[in-house]
Amino acid sequence: MSRPRTTDQQHVTVVTGGSRGIGAATAVRLARAGHRVGIGYARDEEAAARTVEAVREAGSEAVAVRMDTSVDAEVDALFDTVRDRLGPVTGLVNNAAVSGPLGRFTETSTEVMRRVVDVNVTGALLCARRALREMSTAYGGRGGAIVNISSCAATLGSPGEYVHYAASKAAVDAMTVGLAKEFGPEGVRINSVQPGSVLTDMHAAMGDPDRAWKKAEITPARRPGEPEEIADAVAWLLSDEASYASGAVLRISGGL
Repeated sequence: MSRPRTTDQQHVTVVTGGSRGIGAATAVRLARAGHRVGIGYARDEEAAARTVEAVREAGSEAVAVRMDTSVDAEVDALFDTVRDRLGPVTGLVNNAAVSGPLGRFTETSTEVMRRVVDVNVTGALLCARRALREMSTAYGGRGGAIVNISSCAATLGSPGEYVHYAASKAAVDAMTVGLAKEFGPEGVRINSVQPGSVLTDMHAAMGDPDRAWKKAEITPARRPGEPEEIADAVAWLLSDEASYASGAVLRISGGL
């Protein structure tokens, strides 16, 4: 029996947190694979514009929308814009996330905890819900795929750094498994990628610009990952080559 193919369908993929780091690398990698890309970003308009230009240089089309994934109306605005400008949505990369500053759990403010849960968990759920309404055959869609960006923190716990963030990413993995089982019969595959320590500016935002290299000391590969290495895994999970992959949690961590 031949496996299902969707190569006759134009790929239109939404990437949240797509202005920098893993999100930007993923947008460009998907463009090289023929995806049109809708980029959701929180604040940095110039960075989002650079990603849009990089997607176009890679030979595809892109649109960027400023939005907060934890606000359902703004999630709808992102998907509406992408659908109107680029075509029916066939994929989602749930990448937007925040961590707050590094520190002991007992010193982490309630405000930081709530913001992390709002963006990393509620935001991912809201984006997945809207994407599923676009793609599920039960809603008139043609199927598609979602990749949730988790973290090795989901299983390592990140003591002394950001346990609240680790907990939010464990929720993302649980969501991945549940949605894969619920929506697989409706033509949508849902998977998760768990990056290890990756060279992005998120470490500086947490308060330790050198953190990725410090983590390299306990990583079997003895180096941090590059955003492009995570993007390659995401692109594979969205591709026809991964047509039987659903409910998987793929660790890309240099052996960590």
